[in-house]
Amino acid sequence: MDPFLDAAIAEAEKGLAEGGIPIGSVLVHQGKIIGRGHNRRVQKGSAILHGEMDALENAGRLAAKVYAESTLYTTLSPCPMCTGAILLYKIPRVVIGENSTFQGDEDLLRSRGVHLTLANDPRCIALMRRFINDKAMLWNEDIGV
Repeated sequence: MDPFLDAAIAEAEKGLAEGGIPIGSVLVHQGKIIGRGHNRRVQKGSAILHGEMDALENAGRLAAKVYAESTLYTTLSPCPMCTGAILLYKIPRVVIGENSTFQGDEDLLRSRGVHLTLANDPRCIALMRRFINDKAMLWNEDIGV
């Protein structure tokens, strides 16, 4: 098991327990989590607080060099908005928990030199499948359908 992916999954589970969408993320620099978050669109009435965005926000303002040396772990393939943030801050590596329930802009990330690792973690898949089955309308709202 990967402790950083485990931390992202714990964030996703926290979001689900709060009544939100179960997607979590952590930003890791030099072997240490410097930002963690989960999708809080429901909880905060936010248009943009996806898991990756929340992790970046919680990391706080950082020097460009820190982002360029970091890895972002996310339980679900990054959507266009989160892909944009990854590219904007030049985060070079992303570990994706799963992309079978939703595949974001992975091709764009790869085309811009971001190294992607797909874990296909069964815990991530189960969380999203259960959520999508139980709350399809909320899920569709989150991804702009």
